[in-house]
Amino acid sequence: RMPLPQVCVCYLLREREGRVEVLLGRKKHGLGEGYFVGLGGKLEPGETATDAAVREVFEESGVTVVAGDLDARGLLTYHFPHREAWSQESSVFVCRAWRGDPAPSDELDPEWFDLEAVPFDQMWDDARRWLPAVLAGGTVRRTFVFGDDLATVVEERRSVA
Repeated sequence: RMPLPQVCVCYLLREREGRVEVLLGRKKHGLGEGYFVGLGGKLEPGETATDAAVREVFEESGVTVVAGDLDARGLLTYHFPHREAWSQESSVFVCRAWRGDPAPSDELDPEWFDLEAVPFDQMWDDARRWLPAVLAGGTVRRTFVFGDDLATVVEERRSVA
């Protein structure tokens, strides 16, 4: 069995008027088009997940983060039995320090959301099952299997770290 393609996702958090907000981006094309997602993408050959997160955040939003400010929060495994090419393993990061203001890119339109108003109905089906805990300071290690509609989680397994 071939190792799964490696990807990363990074959630920028900021405090504003006593409330915490998270930066999401609406995907303009490709896998997950139209969904709100965290910033991230595929690791390039020889790249660590941390290096990829730094690069992807900049490419997708124009914001500069440094590796030392990334807080590794876990690993997600995604299986798409009806479209194996989509299966992947994602390293999850949270970051509270950066330089610059998020701006639209070819990939996505960034938008801040209050943690109480994250648009889970406009995100991948798995997000509501783990993202709130991660944004609240927790970690995650789970496997999600998607159904033949390529959108609905049909199985969820908690992985042993």
